[in-house]
Amino acid sequence: MLIYEPSFRRLAGSIPSGIEPVLMGEDGILRLEGREVTPEDAGAVAGWANADVFFGPAVRPYMVALLKSPHLRWVQSGAAGFDQPIFGQLVQKGVTLTTSHGQALGMAEYVLWGVLDHFQRGRERRAAQGRHAWERLRFREINGSHWLVIGYGSIGQGVAERARAFGARITGVRRNPAPHPAADAIAPLEDVPRLLPEADVVVLSIPLTPESRHLVDADFLGGMKDGSVLVNVGRGGLVDEAALLAALDAGRPEHAVLDVFETEPLPADSRFWDHPRVTLTPHASGITDGQHVRNDALFVENLGRFARGEPLLNVADPKDVTAG
Repeated sequence: MLIYEPSFRRLAGSIPSGIEPVLMGEDGILRLEGREVTPEDAGAVAGWANADVFFGPAVRPYMVALLKSPHLRWVQSGAAGFDQPIFGQLVQKGVTLTTSHGQALGMAEYVLWGVLDHFQRGRERRAAQGRHAWERLRFREINGSHWLVIGYGSIGQGVAERARAFGARITGVRRNPAPHPAADAIAPLEDVPRLLPEADVVVLSIPLTPESRHLVDADFLGGMKDGSVLVNVGRGGLVDEAALLAALDAGRPEHAVLDVFETEPLPADSRFWDHPRVTLTPHASGITDGQHVRNDALFVENLGRFARGEPLLNVADPKDVTAG
């Protein structure tokens, strides 16, 4: 099992017996039983690519080691998405990819925060506080609003459950037409143009695929309701950013809450930074104090299943992973 050393130190007591770790240190060197090895010699059959790897100093050598491991059969990703090219390369080599949804809870809370902050005029309230001005501001309620959640997996369902608790009406958009207890209706992607004029809040939590790239274009934005809010916690490529800026300039949607962008980090000269109708964050909606706990638990569970030859949880569809 190929695992980043800081992750192994945290999980050592939870890893099933009989599984031999191949550790990559922060120096990018692989070690097996304390001796330096190459990916080819290490013989790893499984790997854990988590946030420790993604945001650590050894991300490149770790990913290269995965690609160079000739016996690799399974990789657990710490991300919900699978649009990174390396995942497609691994799947094309016959590797099973499983994804994580430990960030879904925090991302759902982020969406509620972004919408609540805009509905309750948080920016104006903070400005009034800064001026020491005792100003009462009328604000919008979530109660009775209609939310169109495009991408109704674990993140979208988490958004729906929380918004519905505030009294919102939910339409979830996904391939599977089966009803869901947190949604008032389920619709296919092709129904989105018909639903947009009714939606007060549009949430993007759909994976980035060739079908969904630039889903939000000028026509999409032109169909949105006056006073609506667009929230993107999916991928930046879901949105035609030039079209969004033009739409925001025109006042529809009324506001955009954006955690992801086509180019990351967002260039310092991007108009999004200072646009008065934009709330933005640096792809951080899932970075919470509980994310790694849930993702670690899923990895340990899947590791045990892998060792026992049992079906894995959250297996990504190879067609989706390699489509891009």
